[in-house]
Amino acid sequence: MSTPYPYTAILLDLDGTIVDSAPGIIDTLKRTFVALELPVPSDAELLAWVGPPILESFRDRAGMNDEQQARALEVYRQQYLDQGAYDSTLFPDMGLFVADIGASPLPLSLATSKPETPATLMLEHFTIAHHFDVITGASADEVRSAKADVVAEALVRLKAIGADLSRPVMIGDRIHDIEGSAAHGIPAIGVSWGYAQDGEFDHAIATVDTVAELRELIGLAPADA
Repeated sequence: MSTPYPYTAILLDLDGTIVDSAPGIIDTLKRTFVALELPVPSDAELLAWVGPPILESFRDRAGMNDEQQARALEVYRQQYLDQGAYDSTLFPDMGLFVADIGASPLPLSLATSKPETPATLMLEHFTIAHHFDVITGASADEVRSAKADVVAEALVRLKAIGADLSRPVMIGDRIHDIEGSAAHGIPAIGVSWGYAQDGEFDHAIATVDTVAELRELIGLAPADA
């Protein structure tokens, strides 16, 4: 069946794409480093932690071994669930964007490296969780946290509900979104309002600066139509 949409399913990142979650994540990381009696990186350094899997950052950015990573993750999770998850705001017009996809025929899955529990709590906090057909994130044990693995799980869940996966697209704000979807042959659209640094969207099929541009790319009517 032909549709007016260029894509048949939408995979949508969370941090830096739907919500500005950097304040809560950075504050939680600071409190984690304090609790572990480690030097606290600067805000600018910690901003680079927003988006990638947290264990990856503990390993690659803080140089932690497996045991240290496990302890840091335990401290971070408790701090984040208690407070940090709610120290975030919806990016302008993204709530309506999600709602309008939900009202369209396009199947919608979250695809975030944040574990599913805090991701779901955030979507519920902003009353947009019900617009998603599937909510996919990292597993509780972080075994599934790389974006390619999250995308793989999102595709499995979308297929299980009968979604047409002939032309899916990923929408995100970091290189992990671009590369994670590319691992499955899925194109990605980069959004410039997130946390990407120069060059992260070199292999995206498009980069948008506004939600209006994003709506046009995926075939949604303008918000004021």
